[in-house]
Amino acid sequence: MIETRFPPTVAAKLQWLGALLVCGLSGCALIHEDSKPLSEIQPEQIRLADDIHLAREGWPSANWWTVYGDQQLDALIDQALRDAPSMAIARSRVDQARAQVELVKAGTSLQVTAIAAINREHTSANAFFSPFAHTNPQIGATGPWYTEGIIGLRGSYQFDIWGKQRDQINAAIGVRNAKLAEEAAVELEISTDVAQLYYGIQVTLHTVDLLQLAHEIVASTVVAHGARAFRGLEPDMFTEQARAQQLAIERQVTEAQSLIRQLREALRALVGADADNLSNIEQVPLPTYQAALPTTLSYELLARRPDLQAMRWYVQASHSQIDSAKAAFYPSFDIKAFFGYDALHMADLLRYQSTQINLIPGVSLPIFDGGRLNANLKSATAASSTVTAQYNQAVLDAVRDVAVTGTRLQGLEQEEELQTEKVQAITFLQDSAEAHYQRGLANKIIALEARLPVIAEEIALLTIRGRQLSQEIALVKALGGGYYSDQLAATPPR
Repeated sequence: MIETRFPPTVAAKLQWLGALLVCGLSGCALIHEDSKPLSEIQPEQIRLADDIHLAREGWPSANWWTVYGDQQLDALIDQALRDAPSMAIARSRVDQARAQVELVKAGTSLQVTAIAAINREHTSANAFFSPFAHTNPQIGATGPWYTEGIIGLRGSYQFDIWGKQRDQINAAIGVRNAKLAEEAAVELEISTDVAQLYYGIQVTLHTVDLLQLAHEIVASTVVAHGARAFRGLEPDMFTEQARAQQLAIERQVTEAQSLIRQLREALRALVGADADNLSNIEQVPLPTYQAALPTTLSYELLARRPDLQAMRWYVQASHSQIDSAKAAFYPSFDIKAFFGYDALHMADLLRYQSTQINLIPGVSLPIFDGGRLNANLKSATAASSTVTAQYNQAVLDAVRDVAVTGTRLQGLEQEEELQTEKVQAITFLQDSAEAHYQRGLANKIIALEARLPVIAEEIALLTIRGRQLSQEIALVKALGGGYYSDQLAATPPR
């Protein structure tokens, strides 16, 4: 790296400039290998298979959870987005990236510094300023000790002729936008996780209700069988079978209640609440089926998924890093200036005669750098290819997530229809047994036990509905939750 300062005269400046340009054309550092980074995946590859369709079509809304109309869920998600530690981390990263943009921008502006210094110096009698080592009033020498004072303003400005500074700003803005998108991705992750846990609790609460109803029925059959056995109408075996069934249901209730406590603790940790700061979750009816799958993904999926937007901004930032690395091969121009006072004696510092003005334009041209610039360019290109490959994989994974979730929902729709028909068929048998009992054609035990298969099938239907809710929420996450950002900073034109 050589650095040249222009002589004072205009003619000499032009001569030096011409010499520097010739030197720059013949001897500056050259780009040895200008390989292109990996290309981004084409939008036409981002689509669903033609045979994946749901009954309803559309996108989830930004506040997607409000479609369920559940105030408890709304409050839990609001609390999580406000207090969750992962949200605090995401917001801190956005603030850090925003500060980095301001830092890079500040480095490209005019820099002015106020300086003041005192230099107590002993002058050498054998150096360039040797006359000042002696006392010589004619030249103002009172050596060998001097107390030099400097006070004034020092400024510098670098001209961004090749766009190096602009590319650095673009890269910083790209990272800042990526962090904003990552914050939205964390919001989507938290909101979907809260909803999954919440409806896991709700489904289990409904399951407990059905199990307790079954327990009441079995308890009645235990009493009825015991009475018949006491009168000698049947062996004790039937009573013990009913008792075993009762114990099995009690075990299922215990497992379900334990699961509720586990889900609640997971929910408490997710929303960032302490042991006393998570309100009780009241049982509410499960919402109706809300799943929706768009007919096309393409650009819309890229716009709606915050994780893909984050990766895309990282790719854009990496391209700016490559451009900045290339611009480092070219000459850089700057200008430095000083205005203030400089005197060998402190008593003369603030006098008019001590006024000093320096105006120093300069050029810096890389010639021999040991391969540093080429290594930096290769590193930037490799980093760009890496993040682009990650982006391409993320796009393919996103399409896969939507397709898999949509397929699962299709299967669950069919399962729900079949299970509903099965519940209706079993209910017919229950009604028939109840009618026989009312007419005295069957005993009470038969009527009671006919209700148990209905409850078992209703629990199975409830399990399917819980899986549907889980997949609906997974689909919302796969589709990006209706993500749109109005906080992204525009990058300067290239």
